[in-house]
Amino acid sequence: MRHALAKLVMAFALVHVAGAQTYPSKAMRVIVPYPPGGTTDLIARLAGQKLSERFGQPVVVENRTGAGGVIGAEIVAKAAPDGYTLLLSSPAEIAVLPHLQKLPYRPDRDFTPVSLAASTPLVLVVHPSLPVRNVQNLIALAKARPGQLTYGSAGTGGVQHLAGELLKITGRIALVHVPYKGGGVVMPDLLGGHVAMFFAGMPPAIPHVRAGKLRALAVTTAQRSASAAEVPTMQEAGVPGFDISNWFAYFVPAGTPPDIIAKLNAEVTRALKLPDVREKLASVGADVVASSPEELARFVRSESDKFAQLIKASGAKGTD
Repeated sequence: MRHALAKLVMAFALVHVAGAQTYPSKAMRVIVPYPPGGTTDLIARLAGQKLSERFGQPVVVENRTGAGGVIGAEIVAKAAPDGYTLLLSSPAEIAVLPHLQKLPYRPDRDFTPVSLAASTPLVLVVHPSLPVRNVQNLIALAKARPGQLTYGSAGTGGVQHLAGELLKITGRIALVHVPYKGGGVVMPDLLGGHVAMFFAGMPPAIPHVRAGKLRALAVTTAQRSASAAEVPTMQEAGVPGFDISNWFAYFVPAGTPPDIIAKLNAEVTRALKLPDVREKLASVGADVVASSPEELARFVRSESDKFAQLIKASGAKGTD
């Protein structure tokens, strides 16, 4: 009996090793929980192309939008843990929304980290018709028009929403939050003057700033962005303590075998560090921040704690 059991264990181990060696043997999909045109989508497509070339298998980017990123994240949480379905997440789905509302998944239980992908400052942009040239002008205008100025976001609970809440706290102003289904959807309304301001991702915003269609007032990180060095930080613009970045990271369903996670981590980080990928992302203000799964896990815990404190201080509410 003991001999038969040992054979069974050995056979299972050999099948498992063989499976890992042949992975991937079919198409993979990367779920982006936001519409095309935003930073998450750009990163997924740039890296996805390189992964497809490396693996010799299609890597399909699926934009599964809705509920501030929750719908896309839930798809991955409930997917088979076989390495063929990945989530490219922003802070909202993993580190912010758990503090705002009940979710159909638990980030700490239902996902396994693979790697950080990139981080980027947000940039506070306004339509050129708004009579402001800097952040202090904007704060003064908001105080003169309490509750009249609107700011768009990629959805309730996203980092863009919380950047607006932080501005309300630090500037002591009243703004109206207008949530959309993704950053790419906000941009047309901002360009049309239908919302007053937007803490936008650098990649979709900078081309419009350079074309004169939007005015950049400040970036949200403690340091200026190399891709828009002329734009001051929020702290330089007179808003002390303002330091928020947007980040993007790969996750797979919990229970995915460790050897598959290791292979994904190696190939994702390799793809992100390729010169053409790094340069393309840098040109639009995104910095590659590839990491180990363990580093990502620690980072998410730290970010979750930070956003929990901001949510409590701002009184921000979720959708339920």
